[in-house]
Amino acid sequence: MSISVIQTLDVEPERMEERDGWAISEFRLPITGETGSATTVFHSIFRPGSTHAKHLHEVSDEIAIYLSGCGVVGQGESRAVVSAGHCRLMPKGSEHFFYNETTDEDAKVIGFYINAPSVAGTGYRFCGTVGDEDIARERDGLNEGILVRLGETSSPADGIPTAWGSADVRAPIGAHNGAENALVHASLPPGAEIANHALQGAEAIYYVVSGAGVASDSQDSSGIRPDSFVFVPRGERHAIRNTGTDALELYVLLTGADSLAAAAG
Repeated sequence: MSISVIQTLDVEPERMEERDGWAISEFRLPITGETGSATTVFHSIFRPGSTHAKHLHEVSDEIAIYLSGCGVVGQGESRAVVSAGHCRLMPKGSEHFFYNETTDEDAKVIGFYINAPSVAGTGYRFCGTVGDEDIARERDGLNEGILVRLGETSSPADGIPTAWGSADVRAPIGAHNGAENALVHASLPPGAEIANHALQGAEAIYYVVSGAGVASDSQDSSGIRPDSFVFVPRGERHAIRNTGTDALELYVLLTGADSLAAAAG
């Protein structure tokens, strides 16, 4: 199976039920089990005042990346404020929510339902609406899961594969903070590439934050741009090259490996 490149705006928004807590302005599923992935990927826009109410996933961890805007998040009884650059892991079985409390700014959030081929496959359960008392709680950090800011993370302690040598790599989520599946961030300067290689220990899902480039495998190549996703099956040889004049910024989820080095095998 070759790699798949998906442009987010080519995917129709889902019709989610507000009665089940989905008061999200736009919600798309660019990658699911139908793509061949073990993980379902979502791309969401929260207009001011919109929310994903209290809910949990009984059988799936969730990783979210906050790309723009800000909001308040809840995890159990704890609260925190998130903004662009925050990365978060919500453990399976743990109640959580997100609320855009601004009056003038959209919040863009992408995320991953780990080892779930669909939203239903996460064991989704609606737990209740978000009320004033939920928002009023002190926002002094979350007592479950992982919440980190990209700018405060460092390069992977166990190194990076040779093919990634041209990239500036950071590791927001992985073995170092107790996660079973790794989230990494890579920045490629103009003309640089993640060279042709295979990740034998994980499937990879790349998301383009900014910049322009080309994703290729042994059969074909496709242009990538902001809001592109690239699904790479486990063991599939592939490369990512920056063809633009600015840095190519990527997040990469590695399902099945707790670090980039472990994914490389």
